[in-house]
Amino acid sequence: MDALTLFGLVAVSAMLICYAFDDRSPWWGLGFAVACASGSIYGFLQGAWPFGLVEGIWAILAAHRWWRKRNTGRRGF
Repeated sequence: MDALTLFGLVAVSAMLICYAFDDRSPWWGLGFAVACASGSIYGFLQGAWPFGLVEGIWAILAAHRWWRKRNTGRRGF
């Protein structure tokens, strides 16, 4: 297994774990966004640009969702 394949395996595994625990804390949502960004990087490095593009979109959506969840509990701001 080369370094790029290992990087992709870690990125996709982190996505799965963070998605599974997303309801427990908003920070898991941030982890999911970072893992999606890593998956996007992996896709582009591997040469699978459609995968990289879709994962990049998922990363943006997950970061936006995390931002919304993080700010939901605050009052007065």
